[in-house]
Amino acid sequence: MKDILDKAPKLAALIVGDVCLDRWCRYDPLLGEPSRETGIPRTAVTSTEVTPGGAGTVANNMAALGVGRVSVLGVIGPDGHGFELRTALRRRGIESDLLVESAEVQTFTYTKLINNGTSQEDQPRIDFVNQSKLPESAVRLVLDRLQGVFDLFDIVMVCDQAESGCGGVVNQAVRALIQELAPVYPDKVVMVDSRTHIADFRNVIAKPNNIEAERALREVLGEAFDRVDYGTLREHMQSPLLLVTHGGEGVLLVTPQGERWVPTVPVENPVDICGAGDSFAAGFTVAYAATRDAARAAGFGNRVASITIMKPGTGTASPEELLAVKK
Repeated sequence: MKDILDKAPKLAALIVGDVCLDRWCRYDPLLGEPSRETGIPRTAVTSTEVTPGGAGTVANNMAALGVGRVSVLGVIGPDGHGFELRTALRRRGIESDLLVESAEVQTFTYTKLINNGTSQEDQPRIDFVNQSKLPESAVRLVLDRLQGVFDLFDIVMVCDQAESGCGGVVNQAVRALIQELAPVYPDKVVMVDSRTHIADFRNVIAKPNNIEAERALREVLGEAFDRVDYGTLREHMQSPLLLVTHGGEGVLLVTPQGERWVPTVPVENPVDICGAGDSFAAGFTVAYAATRDAARAAGFGNRVASITIMKPGTGTASPEELLAVKK
């Protein structure tokens, strides 16, 4: 792994998509007496930690791996959560100057309530979401900035978090531009992770999990669907490489030449698997940009994920931690 990590500082990575804010709020249930005004019990938050989430989780992991330049492109609101997000990115050395700020949206935010006594997330999450499509003015700025800086990065990672047709940064116009730009720059690693729209991308490396890939294949084939054939999905997407992750089991590499299975390193009793796919994606893209060896890059991504899932929240893996892992 050392040669991959040695090359990371020479790389520049752009993460495009739904850059969110994760707020980890610890609360004390013993302080939850009812409000004097309403009688409704309060949730008494005693401390808060903020981290970049969504596409920001991938950026976090790339920065932790030592990538020389990490930048994010997304849309946030002119609100307190947007300020917290910029601050969290800056603390990790991640550039936020490409973020588009729009008065018509609120910053996509996940608020997670952690019980002080048990250190478990045991209350309903409070999310700040956008119910309407992004304003055209914001979309235009995203497109202009993406086209203007695309050639400056070795890695372009697209993170499509939205699970509906509203609010997400990676809309049809953004997908069309990525489809147009990717073949023009064959030397760049352009990879997409999309929860519900993976089959709508073309000409890029794609990383669905097995559930997302099967759902996409059913959408593509319709009534003709009779079995899971990831090669058909790859052909539909005109993808040079399809990575189908299978959680703790490993990842299937699907290329025009065939399929190859890359298993994970078994991890007993993981602490938190949240963000494992993002940490794998970050590790894979960095290693693939350094080696152009898909199997080796997948193994590296698996190693990164095996470290992050042993940490609470959306953890990262440092070069020191990776080099300390026994084979």
